[in-house]
Amino acid sequence: MYYFAENYFSLKIIFLGTPEFSVASLKAIVDAGFDVVAVVTAPDKPAGRGMHMHESAVKKFAKTKHIPVLQPVKLKDPDFISQLKSYNADLQVVIAFRMLPEAVWNMPPLGTVNLHASLLPDYRGAAPINWAIINGEKETGVCTFFLKHEIDTGDIILSKKVTITETMNAGELHDILMNTGAEVIVETLKSIENNSYTLTSQGTGSDKTAPKIFTKHCRINWNDKGKNIYNLIRGMSPYPGAFTEIDGKILKVYQSEFIPDNNLKIAAGEFESDGKTSLKFACKGGWISLNDVQLAGKKRMMIDELLRGYRITKLK
Repeated sequence: MYYFAENYFSLKIIFLGTPEFSVASLKAIVDAGFDVVAVVTAPDKPAGRGMHMHESAVKKFAKTKHIPVLQPVKLKDPDFISQLKSYNADLQVVIAFRMLPEAVWNMPPLGTVNLHASLLPDYRGAAPINWAIINGEKETGVCTFFLKHEIDTGDIILSKKVTITETMNAGELHDILMNTGAEVIVETLKSIENNSYTLTSQGTGSDKTAPKIFTKHCRINWNDKGKNIYNLIRGMSPYPGAFTEIDGKILKVYQSEFIPDNNLKIAAGEFESDGKTSLKFACKGGWISLNDVQLAGKKRMMIDELLRGYRITKLK
């Protein structure tokens, strides 16, 4: 990695996070020699066909390092607040976790630092990675800031830019930002430890937002511009997946190609297929050719495999 365990720091840190995105930063913090006295993560929940109890990615990692794990159902629970205080942490780090009440984020003397997967103030909200690609951005990044009352509005401590390529999807960008964020969070903690940082105001805000994604956002509108549809598919891949409907069944599209064509002879939303290797839909300004798909009830597959086993009769 990028960090060396021979450097040890005196900061006592509580880490708050849940998904895999958080784990890279937690590992980097531990590897850098910071004293993570406890981890706060989501309660275990049933998942899978057998509905077995599932531990968060952060909890699984914390257990390998023998770090105490707290899993409150309610963050305002007096018992949880009391337990959190007992660790006497100097600083808290929160990455991909729930909204914190002031009693939690304002507890440690040095405050609570958040890592966000965008260059704030752009793309405040729950899904900054997806929306950056959906909106066709060429650049994004990560930044750290101190939490305050309004969500994602604190003064910036550090930031780092990341290029978004023409073919990159949300999953690929997620992994790049996850690892970049791990570097930036360690740099941030070192600067706080040494009191060597300068805060930068986010200013008045931005009209580029990143709200939570719902099913309505995932449906492909074939009347939209081809480039917009192409970006939507990239921005929803691999999760939650952009979709259309064929024969009344949901067809998720994970990878596609936009083919410009200003002389279309069919209406937007209609399709052409050779029945073997090609399935493409008319849209504004050209075609969206499907490459990687998943029909409801079937496994994810390349389009030629789908066409070999499924005869398309109508599109909705």
